[in-house]
Amino acid sequence: MQIRTQLTLVFTAITGAILLLFAFAVYHTSVNNREREFYALLEKEAITKANVFLNARVDKQTLQDIYHNNRKILNEVEVAIYDTEHNLLYHDAVDIDFVKETPDMLSKLAKEQKLYFYQDKWQVIGLLYPYEGKDYIVTAAAYDEYGYRKLDYLLKAMLVGLVVALLIIYIAGKYFSRRFFRPINAMTERARNISATNLDLRIESSANGDELARLADTFNGMLDRLESSFDAQKHFVSNIAHELRTPLAAIIAELELSTSKDQAIADYKLIIDRALNDAKRLTKLSNSLLDLAKASYDPTEITFKPTRIDEVLIDALQQVQSAEPSYRIGLEFDGEIEDDTFISVQGNAYLLKVAFANLIDNGCKFSDEHKCTVSIGFDKTDVFLTFEDNGIGISAEDIERIFTPFFRGENKTFTDGNGIGLSLTHKIVSLHHGSIQIDSTPQKGTTFHLKLPHL
Repeated sequence: MQIRTQLTLVFTAITGAILLLFAFAVYHTSVNNREREFYALLEKEAITKANVFLNARVDKQTLQDIYHNNRKILNEVEVAIYDTEHNLLYHDAVDIDFVKETPDMLSKLAKEQKLYFYQDKWQVIGLLYPYEGKDYIVTAAAYDEYGYRKLDYLLKAMLVGLVVALLIIYIAGKYFSRRFFRPINAMTERARNISATNLDLRIESSANGDELARLADTFNGMLDRLESSFDAQKHFVSNIAHELRTPLAAIIAELELSTSKDQAIADYKLIIDRALNDAKRLTKLSNSLLDLAKASYDPTEITFKPTRIDEVLIDALQQVQSAEPSYRIGLEFDGEIEDDTFISVQGNAYLLKVAFANLIDNGCKFSDEHKCTVSIGFDKTDVFLTFEDNGIGISAEDIERIFTPFFRGENKTFTDGNGIGLSLTHKIVSLHHGSIQIDSTPQKGTTFHLKLPHL
């Protein structure tokens, strides 16, 4: 069932329930009012007839004739008058006698002075009427045909009105729900046409700032992120293919050359060395891609725990030194460490080690002396690390794109690389809620400044 149909039915049901409660309240009030008003009428008739009989001393026969004549055209009130000894003094129609007064009834009436009750559908009132120092018991009874007819008309009118109202409400609900859901249907049709090949399409958003406009803006924002992600993915795949193709092509060419004709042992060694270097490049590239994938995980899936920065930095230094013994790496501490928490962060030791190793390797690689100096400092909130070299530096134009995956600047001819290390480092630092800045002067050197919040 469609939501708009559900809303229409729910709205109709709620409105119908409210109308039904209102109709019940009106009908119940009308019933009570009819009963109360008719009892008041009976009381007036009883007092009036008692006055006519006792005070005006109108003849019994005359009063009875009036009663019988009126009964032919309307429901006349039947009145009976007794003294306190239960002697019947007057009755409009003894032959009819709807009330059937009994001694117990008269005794109760004399005691309570006024009674209201029903005889079948006839309403009866009994009261104690004082006259010239004596009390008389007067009863009056009648059937309120006119009042019941009005209630019957009222009930039928309310039932018909309720049915008509529900029908009108349902039709109006269908119309307005269709009208209000028209923008949603348009959004649905638009979204159905969006695919990976046309992520530039967007959902139209109104300018009134309502819930649908906010939904459209949110959806468009999601499409913006998806489009950027798809573009980045295509760029990423293209760069990977390019980076893999070069060493693979070199390896294939070297191996084909070695099998094309007999070679001297020295030539075979040279070919094997070249193929081995290309294979190492592939290994380094694959490791970098794996680390980049790990750094791109959902942060909730990465294990973070208290980690000492100096220990991770020493591990990274030893790793780089082991891979490249020619590198010269210096480590300096700015100040005494009195509290371990000042150089400890909530982080992932493996990823931090990868980031530090990339910066150390990068500093040594682009320096003629293959030298990099690392220093550690801290304040009340953060740990500061600097990675300084006096190598070839980075141009201002390249600094703007230095953290883009696979980007290699003007210095790419100086040494081999794949453009992943710095982008990976930037992602890892961001995962740890830190920041990284670059100060660089071409032909003088580069300094990377890292700031990480400590425990």
